[in-house]
Amino acid sequence: MKILIVNAGSSSLKYQLIDMVQETTVAKGLIERIGIPGSKLKQTVGEDKYQVEMPMNDHIEASKQMLAALMHAEHGVLRSMDEIGAVGHRVVHGGEHFTASSIIDDDCIKAIEENSQFAPLHNPANLMGIKATKTVMPNTPMVAVFDTAFHQTMPAKSFLYGFPMDYYSRLKVRRYGFHGTSHRFVSEQAAQFLGKDIKDLRIITCHLGNGSSLSAVHGGKSVDTSMGLTPLEGVLMGTRSGSVDPASLQFIMNHEGMDINQMVDVLNKKSGLLGVSGLSSDMRDVEDAAAKGNKHAQIALDILHNGIRKYIGAYAAVMGGVDAVVFTAGIGENSPELREEVIKDFEYMGMKLDPQKNKVRGVLADISAADSKVKVLVIPTNEELVIARDTLELVGESQG
Repeated sequence: MKILIVNAGSSSLKYQLIDMVQETTVAKGLIERIGIPGSKLKQTVGEDKYQVEMPMNDHIEASKQMLAALMHAEHGVLRSMDEIGAVGHRVVHGGEHFTASSIIDDDCIKAIEENSQFAPLHNPANLMGIKATKTVMPNTPMVAVFDTAFHQTMPAKSFLYGFPMDYYSRLKVRRYGFHGTSHRFVSEQAAQFLGKDIKDLRIITCHLGNGSSLSAVHGGKSVDTSMGLTPLEGVLMGTRSGSVDPASLQFIMNHEGMDINQMVDVLNKKSGLLGVSGLSSDMRDVEDAAAKGNKHAQIALDILHNGIRKYIGAYAAVMGGVDAVVFTAGIGENSPELREEVIKDFEYMGMKLDPQKNKVRGVLADISAADSKVKVLVIPTNEELVIARDTLELVGESQG
């Protein structure tokens, strides 16, 4: 079966077509500037790159062009739309409604709409993608895979904040966590790589990219994670501040004459590596500047490294030890410098890197020293494959 994976943003649509026989990506593409002048589709099939620029006023038109590109006589990979057995959609926030992926029906759509209050930038966009593809592919089964679902196994002591309980009871204010599809994939891959049953392992997964989160995975289940009600909590990120003292916001707002919406905009878009370094939100730029002696760039890196170390130490305490630490995503997979800085001084926990093994980027590798009691791994994430596997499983069950 071929499964189409769709990840819709407010003005974009990413897609991949995966052949589940070999679990290989046969085509992938990106449509940008939907509803904006200069709409453009870019598709890659092996070495072939296809690009077309044409007006696409909404996600329905974008979905039509996606299918047209996949069935293109010269650049496509399909003869008919019927070759697509199912569509898997990435949805950011499933709230407490979803502890696992779900077949998309009216109830599922209603629940995604209700959870838009927690992810106002993402869920409505995800819904546009769902409704658009349902319009152009009305007879194709579809599945929603939620970033938050993996973390629904967290106990109350991990997901509740110290607010009056009424805020949770009435408003469902709690820690939800994100990147769950990635944390789930790399923790399962770690167990497989180590040749052990995941139920016997305590794993700390570090998904480090422009957005970053860590998770404590005990026995294959998420028991704690660094992001919260929104993806703003946790470690320093590309443009996000990570965790801060809430009272500091009032202090800044009073001095700067800002309202809460302006303040949250600063926390989300003007802080993090960008805000501290004053240079860039891109880790590569900040590392380069720090290497050349830029003090603010070095401070930004120090804050990030220190924050990751704190969570690793905390999660080892939460789980009563740790068997493996996994680095993944854009920064985690591609920054040997970050991995070295984070893991150094953890020898008291029996965790050591091999400097030579650590000289890898974007490949699965054991970078632990020979005498390290804790395995340190680099595992490339593959969220699209998780979405495809869940889609295949659910569609198979529904048709069986």
